[in-house]
Amino acid sequence: MAELKWGIMATGGIAQTFTKDLLTNPASRDVHDVKHKLVAVASSSSKDSATRFLSEVNAPDSVKTYGSYAELVADPDVEIVYVATPHSHHFQNTMLALEAGKHVLCEKAFTVTAAQARKLVDVAQAKKLFLMEAVWTRYFPLSIKIRELVQSGLVGPVYRVVADNSFGQDGPNGSLTFPDEHRMVNRELAGGALLDLGIYSLTWVFQILYHCQPEAVKEKPNTVAAMNKYTTGADEMTNIIVQFPKHKSMGIAMTGMRLPTDVDGQNTAGPAIKIQGPLGEIQVMGPAFKPLSYRVILKEKPGKMEVVDCPIPKDQDRDWGHGMFWEADECFKCIRNGKLESATLPWSESVTIMEVMDEALKQGGIEYPELITTDVYDPNSPLNTGRR
Repeated sequence: MAELKWGIMATGGIAQTFTKDLLTNPASRDVHDVKHKLVAVASSSSKDSATRFLSEVNAPDSVKTYGSYAELVADPDVEIVYVATPHSHHFQNTMLALEAGKHVLCEKAFTVTAAQARKLVDVAQAKKLFLMEAVWTRYFPLSIKIRELVQSGLVGPVYRVVADNSFGQDGPNGSLTFPDEHRMVNRELAGGALLDLGIYSLTWVFQILYHCQPEAVKEKPNTVAAMNKYTTGADEMTNIIVQFPKHKSMGIAMTGMRLPTDVDGQNTAGPAIKIQGPLGEIQVMGPAFKPLSYRVILKEKPGKMEVVDCPIPKDQDRDWGHGMFWEADECFKCIRNGKLESATLPWSESVTIMEVMDEALKQGGIEYPELITTDVYDPNSPLNTGRR
């Protein structure tokens, strides 16, 4: 494969960040066997919005713009679609792309329900299309190194992982600083702390306690959850315990919108993630979604701590580098090699995480509208057309 040709679905902030990373020179991150090409961008509201997007990301003049998602997925030059819409829309939007024969990188949370995730996997498999949930943190060199350290037995068998990804958005009189229609708290957009923020806490729990399990003894967890609801009915604070009884391990995934993981943003409050075994501990400094350093503390070396910095490389020509390019590189390599899924985040694992979130939302009494929870694909759904 000479290059992977991308279409971008949606024009919000995360789409801008990803696209700017996509346009960086892979050599700036010491990657020399991939090449990305931005082919087209679509907004569901107007072609003008897509045109403004290209200006904001400093895209080449050759990139096409569309005012509908249907036009984007119909473009024969587009090989893979990056779905950057709210997670309320992920199922319908990803199905739209898959049904058009496009590979898909879909933002997290993968879907709103596990049933939707299973349906996407079934369609991708049947059509022999690549599909991956865009949990970008998994593809950081830092994350890869930590998984290697865990599997090497550095700290012994990991019995506990504690992970937090929370933002301090507490406002006056018990309100949050978001308006009620904001995607973070709007149930029509599957708002709430868990699906938007807590996915990163669960990512750290799962990539250590579940992903690193040998396939022959792979064990799904038991789930216990507690949630505080916001006035809109979305969850504002969620704590989840996932238990792997056969492996004698537990993960504690925390998330919330009232208190930050770290008060001053300088990791003064300590690590966002703690990976604990009988021989020591690996501490990952936050934020959980974009960690830049980790620490190793070993029982056999009391009073000593190894600190490893893992900065994100910048493309000097564009003066940019956020860390989303690594997941794009993974897409290129998988598609080039004829793989339908990434070994770093297999379909089965995305589905299992969605099952945990399903159970947590059920225990917390959180309900979302049928429009965004149905697993029946509708190409004319307002989630695909932008019309209500």
